Amino acid sequence: MARATRVQVDRAEIAGGHTVPGDKAKRYRQIARVLSHHGLGYLASILGLSRIVPLPLRPRPLGARSRRSNSLSPPDHVRMALEELGTTFIKLGQILSTRADLLPTQYLAELSKLQDSGPQVPFDVVREMLATELGRPIEEVFAAFDPEPLASASIGQAHAAVLQDGTDVVVKIRRPGVVEQVRNDLEILQDLAQVASRRWSAASRYDLPGLAREFAETLRAELDYISEGHNAERFAANFAGDRSIRIPRVFWDTTTSRVLTLERIRGLKINDLAALDSAHIDRKALAEHATRIILKMVCEDGFFHADPHPGNFFIEPDGCIGLIDFGMVGYVDERTRGQLAQIVLAVTGHDTVSLVDIFLELGIARGAVNRDLMRHDLDRMILRYYGMELGKIKVGEVLNATLEIVRRHHLQIPSNLALLIKTFVMSEGLGTQLDPTFNMAALLAPYARWLTIRYYSPALWARRLGEAGLDMAHLATELPQQIRRIIGEIERDGLQVGIKPEGLDPVIRRFEQLANRIVLGIIAAAFINGLAVLLSVYRIPGIDQWVALLFAVGFVVAITLGAFLAWSILRSWRG
Repeated sequence: MARATRVQVDRAEIAGGHTVPGDKAKRYRQIARVLSHHGLGYLASILGLSRIVPLPLRPRPLGARSRRSNSLSPPDHVRMALEELGTTFIKLGQILSTRADLLPTQYLAELSKLQDSGPQVPFDVVREMLATELGRPIEEVFAAFDPEPLASASIGQAHAAVLQDGTDVVVKIRRPGVVEQVRNDLEILQDLAQVASRRWSAASRYDLPGLAREFAETLRAELDYISEGHNAERFAANFAGDRSIRIPRVFWDTTTSRVLTLERIRGLKINDLAALDSAHIDRKALAEHATRIILKMVCEDGFFHADPHPGNFFIEPDGCIGLIDFGMVGYVDERTRGQLAQIVLAVTGHDTVSLVDIFLELGIARGAVNRDLMRHDLDRMILRYYGMELGKIKVGEVLNATLEIVRRHHLQIPSNLALLIKTFVMSEGLGTQLDPTFNMAALLAPYARWLTIRYYSPALWARRLGEAGLDMAHLATELPQQIRRIIGEIERDGLQVGIKPEGLDPVIRRFEQLANRIVLGIIAAAFINGLAVLLSVYRIPGIDQWVALLFAVGFVVAITLGAFLAWSILRSWRG
């Protein structure tokens, strides 16, 4: 087995020919080694990292881990590699765990196990950072501050504290150096995505650089605690007057981009079933209430909490739900809500033709889509649930079956829609954990009807017609000027049409191959024909042996050309 050797240079070169400075070069080498250790050398090769470190294709012995490596699956190794690479890659895995349109089910299940944890930041460092950020010593800002963190994650850690007015708060502090580390890693991911899109044929089905940009935007937003504070206030405004849910208050006087101070939410964890039963809290009602909160966010507000795992829900003695952690949020605009309503109508009406149109409008097709085959797949899926009682339908199961069809036909759905699907699946799982008889489909049905009615409401259509009328009026006023400009261009320089042949490269290469074969065939035929003419016409005494030699050489050349032509044709058929 080949061993990866350390590269003793301060700069490294990745596929594409550009070099990177020392810090990044070390990170590239670390990524290459971690991937190779976990038997992912093929992935490192696709990413162009094999030019930095020679990569074995199987896992290297890594102490105790090597003894159980045979029992680990490829998804296990992917998860472990991401955990080993730290914050940015853990977050990447968590985002990918929501993308059922990109990855098979076994990878999604494994990536969902990624734990966002990190080593504890020493209290001396926390104290110094707070003093720098808030401009005052910690004792002047807080009446009490617990040096032991409540939680320690990869981006930051949270401490319990008390403000000078006696208010209990939670202070989140971003880890020192995490922004710089994430910034470098995001740049590396962008580079690797560009390389993979050139070196990996399957990457043509997905916009890897675009996915890397989306992930970078999501992670940068999560790093900014001011953005998270605004998210919390927006949720508070959306649920104003609703006493069944509690959103923590943001204390802006002690909040910066690196420090976030929130009102402390106390209560039982929503997945502590024994404690809930001891507190005589109706778990069935709680499951329905928590789900209705998510459905309101999605269907009514268009702004939802995209990380509804049990650790973010606290249940107070009166059954009120306290919600925390607003770093990951999703949006559903008016257009998407309309498309969701159309999906409901198409499914209930068994209109798979319209369903294909909606999916193609929602998703991004990176290649030709066989509409008839996709319609057939959707038809089979709908028939599987046709006539089934609503209480027996599992929303997560239906969504996963739909995403399997989307993935099979190489459609890529928008990131916010992927977050929405993940949120629904997690909500159903949480509800089932609280109440084994929980039925999310029954709760979803009224909202689906509400979305449909709203989509076809006269007020909404009147607004759309008004917007269309403004567009038409704008076009009517601009059109004469645009036509006059075009006519002026034609009179001055003539009409020039530029064509950018994107996507035609495979067709052009095919024509080139065809032309080369035709030329090769003509040359081979000319050799054979010329030799036949020579033998039949020229009979010069004394040079018969030279004519025979010439014929033999020509015959060999013709046979070689013909054989090469036949081989190239057969190879293209097999490809």
